[in-house]
Amino acid sequence: MIDIYTMGVDIGSTASKAVVLKNGKEVISSSIISVGAGTSGPKRAIDYVLDEANLSIKDLDYIVSTGYGRKGFQFNDKQISELSCHGKGVYFDNNKARTVIDIGGQDIKILKLADNGRLLNFIMNDKCAAGTGRFLDVMSKVIEIPVDKLGEKALESKNPCTISSTCTVFAESEVISQLSRGVKTEDLVAGICKSVAARVSSLAMRNGIEEVVVMSGGVAKNKGVVKAMELELGTKIYTSKDCQLNGALGASLYAYEFFKKERR
Repeated sequence: MIDIYTMGVDIGSTASKAVVLKNGKEVISSSIISVGAGTSGPKRAIDYVLDEANLSIKDLDYIVSTGYGRKGFQFNDKQISELSCHGKGVYFDNNKARTVIDIGGQDIKILKLADNGRLLNFIMNDKCAAGTGRFLDVMSKVIEIPVDKLGEKALESKNPCTISSTCTVFAESEVISQLSRGVKTEDLVAGICKSVAARVSSLAMRNGIEEVVVMSGGVAKNKGVVKAMELELGTKIYTSKDCQLNGALGASLYAYEFFKKERR
């Protein structure tokens, strides 16, 4: 049997991800580069996975791109919406998933999956940075805590504060004001996570919540946001250690399916 190698490339607004699959089942390499569309990120992500897998671009049987910058990627055989790719990637990791919450760098997506993993419907907010990864990036700089440390800091809080502003700009001013009044950093971070959760949960409930609920994307690594989301929605939320790769994984799975179909 000849092995089939496919690659999915997820070019987001703030990060580039790539996954190489062997025979549509085994992840043999993956990468996350913290810059996205319009930068060197996509090329660096691809170079890394090919080097790790000891492959060249010519060894790949099929490539699918997805994400914010998918249309500008010239090496793909096909491009697919990140909605479908995130759903497919999550379902591959957890076939009980029925609701997917993906908080991206600049948008929020709520997906509903069928029993076979097919995307049934979705709702998204891409008009405002509030509740997105960008919101957390801004707050991270104000508080001077790395964004990947916010979740741990939030869990230290005994008395989360309230961030009443939904606008990122106004919320930034509110956080600065609370800092100047001596509010504990952990309480402020917990309040920020709670603010994100409230915004996302409101959108999720409009689409309807069906268990099992899975969070996808980089913000799913933030334990403070995940905990706050569970309290808002009143349900357990599942994540995976590779949550940020779900879009690229889904794209690579689609690449395998397309290759098999076209070869037949």
